[in-house]
Amino acid sequence: MATATLSIDLDAIAANWRALDRLSAADTQTAAVVKADAYGLGAARVARALAQAGARRFFVACAEEGAIVRQALGAGPQISVFSGHMAGDTDTIYDLDLTPMLNSLDQITRHLESLPGHPFGIQLDTGMNRLGMEAAEWEAVAAFVLKAKPELIMSHLACADAPGHEMNMAQLAEFHAMTDGIDVPRSLSATGGILLGPEFHFDLTRPGIGLYGGLPFEAGQPTVALSLPVIQLRELAIGETVGYSCAWTAEAPSQIATVQGGYADGLLRALGNRAVLWAGDVPCPIVGRVSMDLITVDVSHLEQAPRQLDILGPQQTVDDLAASADTIGYEILTGLGGRYVRRYIEGRG
Repeated sequence: MATATLSIDLDAIAANWRALDRLSAADTQTAAVVKADAYGLGAARVARALAQAGARRFFVACAEEGAIVRQALGAGPQISVFSGHMAGDTDTIYDLDLTPMLNSLDQITRHLESLPGHPFGIQLDTGMNRLGMEAAEWEAVAAFVLKAKPELIMSHLACADAPGHEMNMAQLAEFHAMTDGIDVPRSLSATGGILLGPEFHFDLTRPGIGLYGGLPFEAGQPTVALSLPVIQLRELAIGETVGYSCAWTAEAPSQIATVQGGYADGLLRALGNRAVLWAGDVPCPIVGRVSMDLITVDVSHLEQAPRQLDILGPQQTVDDLAASADTIGYEILTGLGGRYVRRYIEGRG
C-alpha cells in the first residue's frame, strides 16, 4: 500500500542556517533553534546537519528535548534550554551538560543551590510578558547573579515579524537599559530580529523558523515536501455531496480523489473547501471537510487519474498552506504527524 511521504531537505536547512549566519553581524555567533522536534522535522537528524554546517550552539524548549539533541550530537556543542531549570530537571541538566536559561527568582535559587558552578544563562522580559524577569526583579538580583558568571543574557522580541512595529524599538531600548555595561554575551533576535538589522544582533542570534524555510525569511529555501497517495477515485453526479455534513455539493459531473492524510497528520480541518493540492503544476481543490485520516479532492479537470497529490512542495509552501487555514507556517510544520514515511535528503554538496 502506498504511504504518505514527507520529504525533508537537510541540505536546504543547512543552507538556510548559513544564509542567516551571513546576515548576522560579523562578530555575532549564530545558534540554531531545534525545539519542538526541530519544528516537527526530526531534532536528531536536523541537529546533526546543522552541526555539520557549523552551528555550535542549539536551543530547545525543555530539558527532555535537550536530551534528544545531546544524544544526537554528543559532547561539545552547547545546548540551551528556554524553559530554564524546572523542578525535577537537575539530574538531566547536570548529566547531559545542558545550559538552562533561568527565567525567575525561583529558578535562579534552584540552579545556584543544586548545581553551583554549572553553566546557565538568564532570560529577561523586555515587554513580551511571557518568560523572563522584569526590570525590577533583575535589578534586585543582578549583582548577585553576575557573580555566578552567566554565559548569556537574552530576551525575545514580540513583533519582529512586523519590521515597522513600534514594539521592536521599545524592546531594544529596554534590553539596552537592562543589560548595558554588563560584561556578559547578549542575545535578542530570532529569525525576525536578524532581519531587522545589526543593531538587534548583539553577540548571538537564534534563528528558528527561518532554518525551516518559513516566513519572515523570504529568501529561505523550502525544506519540506509532502505527497499524499490516492486511495480511491469515484464519479459523482450533479447534486451528490462529499464528506461529513455534506459540506460540498457537485454542481457538475465530477471525479473525486480520496487521499491518505487528515487532521491526525497535522493537516488542519480548517483546510476543507479552502486549500488545494497539486498534480504537478495543476491545482486541485479540497472539497468537503478534512477528516481524521482522509481528504477528498476534485480532480475532474486532470487528463490522467493521479496516483498521488502534493500538499507541500514547489507549488505550495508551508506558509501558503497556512494562509488557507488562517494560521501560520509554524503550526503547519510542528503539526506534521508521525504516520508519514520520512525521507531525508542530504549530501548533494
